[in-house]
Amino acid sequence: MRFDPKTEAVLDRASAACGARGAQLTPLRRTVLGLVQQSPTPIGAYALLDQLKGDRGAAAPPTVYRALDFLLAQRLVHRLEKLNAFVACHVHECGSDHDHAAQFLICDRCGAVTELEEPAITRAVEAAAGRAGFHATRATIEVEGTCARCAP
Repeated sequence: MRFDPKTEAVLDRASAACGARGAQLTPLRRTVLGLVQQSPTPIGAYALLDQLKGDRGAAAPPTVYRALDFLLAQRLVHRLEKLNAFVACHVHECGSDHDHAAQFLICDRCGAVTELEEPAITRAVEAAAGRAGFHATRATIEVEGTCARCAP
């Protein structure tokens, strides 16, 4: 499956990042990442499966879930718990390759999702965890509300 030039460029950078970590962005993983990348809203595993069936024929749910697990482990996508859906990590759009805490603003009205990368939030969570004697390894924060377009 071919994607628009911007998405293909992101996929090439993601492939290079995986290779640098000793992992491989297989054709299936690349296609799943491209579908997540091009989706205008967070996308669920079964919606991905439906799109893959048109391209790959007999794709099965475990195939999609294994690809998503790989993409999560490689920090190329994020899973939104509230929506049980996936979004592409915006960090890889600009070619950057670093781990970061994910913070999301989710509009209750239109479903728009904005990924933030706010170091002050990350530091506050780490400090609070430390005071509790807890060492946080990963934190995803989902904030529900109304986006600027939907605000009265």
